[in-house]
Amino acid sequence: MDLATVGYIACAAVIFLLAIRVPISFAIGSVAVTAIFIVFAYRTGTFMPERAIKTTLSLAFSSSFDLVHSYDLSMIPLFIALGHIAYKAGITTEIYDAARVWLARLPGGIAIASVAGCGGFSAISGSSIACASTMGRICTPEMLRMNYDPRLATASVAAGGTLGSLIPPSVLFIIYGIFTESSISQLFLAGFLPGIISMIGYSLVIVLWVKQRPEIAPRPTETVPMSEKMLAAARSWPAVLLFITVIGGIYGGIFTATEAAALSLLFATGLGIWRGHIRLRDVVPLLRETMATTGAIFFIAACAKIFVALIALTGLSNSLVGLLDNASIGPGLFLFFVCLIYLVLGMFLDPVGIMVLTLPLMIPMVENFDMNLIWFGVVIVKLLEIGLITPPVGLNVFVLASVLEGKVDIDKIFSGLWRFLGIDLVVLVLLVLVPWISLAIPMSMN
Repeated sequence: MDLATVGYIACAAVIFLLAIRVPISFAIGSVAVTAIFIVFAYRTGTFMPERAIKTTLSLAFSSSFDLVHSYDLSMIPLFIALGHIAYKAGITTEIYDAARVWLARLPGGIAIASVAGCGGFSAISGSSIACASTMGRICTPEMLRMNYDPRLATASVAAGGTLGSLIPPSVLFIIYGIFTESSISQLFLAGFLPGIISMIGYSLVIVLWVKQRPEIAPRPTETVPMSEKMLAAARSWPAVLLFITVIGGIYGGIFTATEAAALSLLFATGLGIWRGHIRLRDVVPLLRETMATTGAIFFIAACAKIFVALIALTGLSNSLVGLLDNASIGPGLFLFFVCLIYLVLGMFLDPVGIMVLTLPLMIPMVENFDMNLIWFGVVIVKLLEIGLITPPVGLNVFVLASVLEGKVDIDKIFSGLWRFLGIDLVVLVLLVLVPWISLAIPMSMN
């Protein structure tokens, strides 16, 4: 059997396993190991399994070992821990409080503050799901107490939570950078401006929605004194310092992304201890949550690396590039199909799983079209961001519903999200048509 055919069959097998709800790590890993074993067992033209066992295990373990021991991958537990520590230390609440007192008088001001709070927390945690969960605990109950329409109160947080994928630091950018061998620092900087544009777009959606139906977001009657506004802004200095450390340090060439993550975690932990918000007994639960999330991501990534080894072994990527050349598909049509595939997959799979499943097949074709990998990474992450709030499996929606403990139905959250999805598609088109939006800041480093 032709090696490329083995690769195609392996891809079909993974899709089948995912369709019957097998976890993506087990689907990718089991298929990859089995296919590699078959390739080595038939190397001489005769099925000789005894000669394939050692080679298969060696290739599988070496591929996953190299990934797990990657220096860049150490950013993931650091940023995940930073998100947990920042919430426990009160830094996250201070971001939202500052946004709330400054924006409360705007139409839907508290909802806009929740989006701004999500943006601020995204600049600390790097995880969309953590952002939706944390800000859902802080923002949504307050909006519900103020008689905000439940659809607005929940949809603004669910959509705002997706900013954790785009605004640096981002776990998805780290994984993308490792799998494509791109600069993670440049990816972080490339996601900043698109993330700000998305945040402004969400805020505009809220303003227009409330202008159309003022009753869904009652305005507070009291006026916040300027002194209180300035005090709230001053209290958010830890979040500003963390943001400057990560973005300013990377942009200025002072820190690598990993060093910025370590310094930020050290600062947030020290601040939490100094304030008395974090005690010794709090450390173990925080570390347990960090290890659980990190372990799940690492396991998926390690299985994906074995799948990458299979693709290289079978020459599947070269076969796909050849098919593109023969079909005379141009870069525009290729991008259209990429967007379509990711939007569909985003309805059913988690972002990390989609990325590790598709990147080994996509990147050779992207390079064949001579596309910029940094810009393409921003487009991919924006597509994955959209998937987080797309039914039927919008992870941010289910996380938020779980946090609210049934106070708002999942269907109601989804019903409030279509306006935000509309602005997401507008931003996506802008990112595709105007690469400068993604590349302006990284290019200014050179």
